[in-house]
Amino acid sequence: DRADKNTHGDSLLHLADEKNKQRSLISELLLKKDETPIPPPVESPHKTEALVPSKLIIPKKPVIVEDISMSALSVGYFCMEMGIENDMPTYAGGLGVLAGDMLASCADLDVPVIGVTLLHRKGYFRQRLDASGWQFEESEEWNPSEKLILLPHEIVLTLLHRTVRVRAWLYKYKGVKGNLSPIIFLDTDIEGNSEDDRHITDHLYGGDDKYRLSQEAVLGIGGMRMLERIGATNIQKFHMNEGHSALLTVELYRMYASCDEPIQEVRRRSVFTTHTPVAAGHDQFPEAMVRDVLGDAYIPEDITEMVFEKGILNMTRLGLEFSQYVNGVAKKHGEVTRQLFPGYQIESITNGVHVVRWVSSSFARLYDKYLPGWRIDPYNLRYALSIPQEELWRTHEEAKAELIDHLNSRYGVTMNKDIFTIGFARRATAYKRGNMLFSDIERLLRIAERSRGIQIIYAGKAHPNDNEGKLLIQQIIDNMRKVGHKITCVYVEDYDMEIAKRIVAGVDLWLNTPTRPQEASGTSGMKAALNGVPHFSVLDGWWLEGHIEGVTGWSIGPHPEKTESKDPDAEDMEDLYTKLEYVIIPRYENERDQWVKTMRQSISINGSFFNTHRMVEQYVLGAYFK
Repeated sequence: DRADKNTHGDSLLHLADEKNKQRSLISELLLKKDETPIPPPVESPHKTEALVPSKLIIPKKPVIVEDISMSALSVGYFCMEMGIENDMPTYAGGLGVLAGDMLASCADLDVPVIGVTLLHRKGYFRQRLDASGWQFEESEEWNPSEKLILLPHEIVLTLLHRTVRVRAWLYKYKGVKGNLSPIIFLDTDIEGNSEDDRHITDHLYGGDDKYRLSQEAVLGIGGMRMLERIGATNIQKFHMNEGHSALLTVELYRMYASCDEPIQEVRRRSVFTTHTPVAAGHDQFPEAMVRDVLGDAYIPEDITEMVFEKGILNMTRLGLEFSQYVNGVAKKHGEVTRQLFPGYQIESITNGVHVVRWVSSSFARLYDKYLPGWRIDPYNLRYALSIPQEELWRTHEEAKAELIDHLNSRYGVTMNKDIFTIGFARRATAYKRGNMLFSDIERLLRIAERSRGIQIIYAGKAHPNDNEGKLLIQQIIDNMRKVGHKITCVYVEDYDMEIAKRIVAGVDLWLNTPTRPQEASGTSGMKAALNGVPHFSVLDGWWLEGHIEGVTGWSIGPHPEKTESKDPDAEDMEDLYTKLEYVIIPRYENERDQWVKTMRQSISINGSFFNTHRMVEQYVLGAYFK
């Protein structure tokens, strides 16, 4: 353990020492970007001259749209979902929230990025739980005109042998120093489109495979054409955050088809990030469907074998094939992805979270007092070790009281802020093993009896088509009722960013129980760490990098490099209960000074590193302006 601590500490010190060198290099790269000549706006979505390989067209004047210099932007960031504001239901979960955090850090750091996504006029869904705990979905419509600016620009593309018009809405993300990062929301609900086509951008992850492929064509192909149309013609890197937008590589190839090395031109401009460590989780479409949706002539014949493998379009493989820089979202995930897709050079950049967006109001005030500059430079959180323990504890009590009061009022329960409280909030799906805490009801009750008590807070949605995930929610709620006479439990309905911010700051311990190695990264524990909440998790995803036993939290089960038993579920369950009963709760109840030290170390070691400012710096240095 001591060796692990020293190694981890040395790594963090080295990263801190390198930070100033990196920042000066980032500044130099961005200055070079500002000096680069930029091309003019495109008058027609069908023109291809705007993106010229090896050299750029010198514009007559900058292209300004809504006070933003579109012609000065260097990176296009494409993602199917983006969690920008809680009242904009354009995200489903971690992928979208990560995209929102990423663009927030780009605005803070003045990195010239433009985001591209779909409007999702009817959102993902609003979760409703019936008396039995079964999930039902309700539409979550919203009014884009209340949050976004409708631009006059339109493009067209052909889908299912019909011409589809696409328009753009603009969101201006304001950084901590006033910098603006634009985000484009693509919308097909336009008069003149067929009724079916008007609904393409309605539902996030809705409909059948043909609907999904149509959405991905609007995102990848339509997004590329829209960037040209609004004058963002100086884009040097196109970043695909997951495979949904990978058709943009085919659009790029069509632009460069007359060049000597069109494939290399596409690869030089493409960055691909994959988030899925399970083969079945990658979008795949049969060639016949692709040709029906996009048209027989859309995929150039000379790259057909690169686009299709055994008659299948795998969107992840497409992104891999045409990208010069590819990365997984944690070190372990990079290893797993290299095994899934051998033959590709796959790096890793571990995910992070946006510090200002996820620090609670009580902790923000504490950091303002003791860590000035933390909003601009999250590395300042490493000095959290200097915060007096008494003040840190009082701040946690304030955040916890806010959560407890909210839940008591909303659900009519009687939670107590003085009782040890466990939080778990993840998408409800089998591999996350959300029911593990309730695997042995009698033992859980015994642990509660032998301590001063336990409280449990859960939240999370299942995908509308995932009946196994819905059944998991129902089982968890049923188990909560079985222990309810001794353990106060709440399953928070309709989990969103606002609820998440309350829970990650207000619980005492953050629990995570994924099946190894299916956790690509995970970010909920990073959000908890920013608020001084220790992590208790299986060693997978980011926790393999952030874990120091007893210092930043605790592990569940063996290290993945060690030989596991034939029944890893049973081994993990035993370790969970043993540490909870004999290590974690006793420290919380009887060693308050040691507990608060763990809280401080979570902030100092993990909060200062696992954030999107660090993540963006790595993308800038390793992928964008390399």
